[in-house]
Amino acid sequence: MSELLKHLYVFALSMVPVIELRGAIPLGAGLGLPIYTNYLVSVVGNFLPVPFILLFIRHILAWMKTTKRFAKIALWLEEKAEKHSDKVLRYATFGLFLFVAIPLPGTGAWTGALVAALFRMRMKYAVPSILLGVMAAGVIMALASYGVVGLFQFFL
Repeated sequence: MSELLKHLYVFALSMVPVIELRGAIPLGAGLGLPIYTNYLVSVVGNFLPVPFILLFIRHILAWMKTTKRFAKIALWLEEKAEKHSDKVLRYATFGLFLFVAIPLPGTGAWTGALVAALFRMRMKYAVPSILLGVMAAGVIMALASYGVVGLFQFFL
C-alpha cells in the first residue's frame, strides 16, 4: 500500500465521529507511518469538521427534530451534549480544552464542538480550545501508540 493511501486512510478515519484521532493514530502507527506525519494528518483531519459543526449543528438539529426519521437522533445528540455540559461549562474554555484533550470514549472534537454550539460558546473561544484539545489528545495517543508499536517490534 502506498504512503499516500495510508495517509488518506488515517485522514478519513480521524474525521469519523467517535473514532476520531483516538483510532486514527493507532491505525497510522500500525501501518508504519512516521509519528510526525501520522500526528499531523490525524490532527488536521480531526479538526476539519469542527468549524462546520460549530456553525451549522443547531440548525441541523432543529431541522432533524421536525422529521419523524431523525427526531430521536437529534434528541439523543442533545442529551449527550447536556450530559457532558457541566464538565465543560464549569471551567468554560479550559473545560472544553480538557474535555477534548482527554482521549476517552465520548469525548473529543465532535462532542466538544456539539457542546460548544448548543451552549452558544463564541467561536473565538471554542475553536482554539478545541484545536488545542485535539493537539493534546494527539500527543497522548501518539506517545501511547508508538510506544506500544515499538514494544511489539522489540519482541518480534
